[in-house]
Amino acid sequence: MNRYFILLQKIHIHPLLWVMIGISIITANFKSLLLLMLIVFIHEMGHATSAHFFSWRIKAIMLLPFGGVAEVDEHGNRSLKQELIVVLSGPIQHIWLQGVAYLLQATNLVSLADYQLFTLYNVSILLFNLLPVWPLDGGKLLFILFSQYWPYKKAHFYMVATSIFFLSIYVLAILVYSPNHLNMWFITTFLIYSLYHEYKNRMYGCLRFLMERYYGNQDTIYRLKPIVVDESELIYHVLLQFQRGCKHLIVIERNGAKVSEMDENELLHAYFANKLTDSKVGDLMYAY
Repeated sequence: MNRYFILLQKIHIHPLLWVMIGISIITANFKSLLLLMLIVFIHEMGHATSAHFFSWRIKAIMLLPFGGVAEVDEHGNRSLKQELIVVLSGPIQHIWLQGVAYLLQATNLVSLADYQLFTLYNVSILLFNLLPVWPLDGGKLLFILFSQYWPYKKAHFYMVATSIFFLSIYVLAILVYSPNHLNMWFITTFLIYSLYHEYKNRMYGCLRFLMERYYGNQDTIYRLKPIVVDESELIYHVLLQFQRGCKHLIVIERNGAKVSEMDENELLHAYFANKLTDSKVGDLMYAY
């Protein structure tokens, strides 16, 4: 149990949140902000506790003016099952929180007005986080789903494209129903920036996924999935076909006929250790 107290040392409060706390005290709105902070804090601790259980590398638990984030230093080589549990460990906190709030109201320990306010915040945060937009939990669930069917690079692209589609619908909804809601626009700006940053660094993320795989950090292998390529295919292009949770056997063909095969580690070693960044797969038949 003591090892979980380490997580408390990773909690950081954004400077702007301190400003908001001060303003809320002056304007007598501290109760509302306290409820929001409590819900967000428990949500993020759900993610962090689950990640810590699986020995993930946790960088920080950030409380922001408009939400929170549990930052982890993982790059796609944990099992999809683990990642699914970590992602869902945030939203699931809202269920027992609502149950506790109901019991407190039923026993008259909190007022009906406070219970209704808490319920509004609790359900709103839960539903918002499940929107299929990166980096919300719904966007992460999308990435997990797509990763079951496509290579890392393609799954990531589909996740970003789908996120852009739903974020566009979200923005249109704000324009129609709440065009003057300042907080909504702050959150929208954050989502747009986060999605842009994720797209901009897509190749870096893909290389980190491959590099960690090269160093043997793939957590779980679900199935063997051969990759059939022509000998003229670049090593880099073959690596971009690697999929999470799979072990790849590279089948090399010449004019449609199989001429050789090699383990995925040979390709990773050739690319990252031997720096054969511009070489073709066929070149490795003579090197190994």
